[in-house]
Amino acid sequence: MPAPAPESVLSVTQLTRKIRELIELEIGEAWIEGEVSNLRVQRSGHQYFTLKDSGAQLSCVLFKGNAMRQTHLPEDGRKVLLFGEISVYEARGNYQMIVREVRPAGVGDLQAKFDELKRKLAAEGLFDQARKKPLPKFPTRIGVVTSASAAALRDMLHVWERRAPWLRITIFPVRVQGSGAEHEIADAIHKLNHWNQHTTSDKLDVLVVARGGGSLEDLWCFNEEVVARAIAASDLPVVSGVGHEIDFTIADFAADLRAPTPSAAAEVLTPDRAELAATLDGLAHRAKRSMDQRVTMLDYQLQSRSGAELFNMPRFAIRERQQQLDSALDDLTDLAEDTLESRDDRLHRLQEKLARLTPSAQLASTNDRLDQLQRRMVELTTHRLEKLTDALGHRQSLLHAISPDVVLARGYSLTTDSTGRIIRDADTLSPGDELTTKFAKGSVRSKVES
Repeated sequence: MPAPAPESVLSVTQLTRKIRELIELEIGEAWIEGEVSNLRVQRSGHQYFTLKDSGAQLSCVLFKGNAMRQTHLPEDGRKVLLFGEISVYEARGNYQMIVREVRPAGVGDLQAKFDELKRKLAAEGLFDQARKKPLPKFPTRIGVVTSASAAALRDMLHVWERRAPWLRITIFPVRVQGSGAEHEIADAIHKLNHWNQHTTSDKLDVLVVARGGGSLEDLWCFNEEVVARAIAASDLPVVSGVGHEIDFTIADFAADLRAPTPSAAAEVLTPDRAELAATLDGLAHRAKRSMDQRVTMLDYQLQSRSGAELFNMPRFAIRERQQQLDSALDDLTDLAEDTLESRDDRLHRLQEKLARLTPSAQLASTNDRLDQLQRRMVELTTHRLEKLTDALGHRQSLLHAISPDVVLARGYSLTTDSTGRIIRDADTLSPGDELTTKFAKGSVRSKVES
């Protein structure tokens, strides 16, 4: 083979660059699906990993700027859908994908299922506004269907403690993620409704179905038909507080009210006690002002009609009517002031009652009760111990009275043979038997001779 012309010889860099240009021109940007492996996150925040399937693998890089915009990030072993540019890393001669977007694989299928179920239930009228039940204005007992360990539950309890500490909360713990969670949620809604129908006291006023944010897959149990139908069939009003503000589930559409977050669900059900007190103060002020205006108007009418036929009566009759009117106005003013004072007293009593119902007050009351029970237990235990001590002393006295040592001390003796058998009859002895006689002090040995 003849030597090539110098101008036709390519350097490694030139060849690699041509390959890069061809790949970027022919393929450019693309969606690629596969499984993540060999994930490495650098201190710079850039992420390097391999996307593979059963037949091949592709090197990928997700730079920090793009990573910060993702709602889902690569994880080893997770199947993902990637969008980005296919290029060549010239320094190593490797082709790679520069990732722009990461999605969980199968999200498209889930979204299609979501849209299909939403259309189906909407066509049945399950989401119609006419079916929505009104929420109680001042609930006193709320049922909560959520995970007992969820941060969402802690957030709601914190809101209720701050805004309405008198509330009684019934928690029905369920799983809120994973296979079978939807049946636990639906079953909890059914059971709380059944309990509410058959109890004679402490009836629930409203239900809250809640969990914190997550991916479409994480929240999927709230998109199942069984949950939507359980919410729609509930006799109790249902508030949904699932995910974050941007998350929407089928449960949200079926609920009587959708709150953007669990904390918002807690707030929408409870008036702030400070706002409530301010409202009552405002109403009392308006009532007093209205009464004052009424008195002023009546006084003005009295003055303006002084020339009417009514006042052509004798002067003494007019003065008498004026006094009666003044007296009536005084009574009316006193009544208004008494009413306002009565309202103020009632508000003060309610505030004191609310203070007693706070968890801290209830805890203090419980501690007092425990102290009383502890003192009572100590008293009963001490009394019982004294009785047992007296009984033990009596039994010791009885045992002492019949003790063999006491009998011997009175001058008696105790004789036994060589086997330790007590001798009660001389006829039972034979010549040669060895005997031991015990006295109160000491003992002697003897031998039968005849």
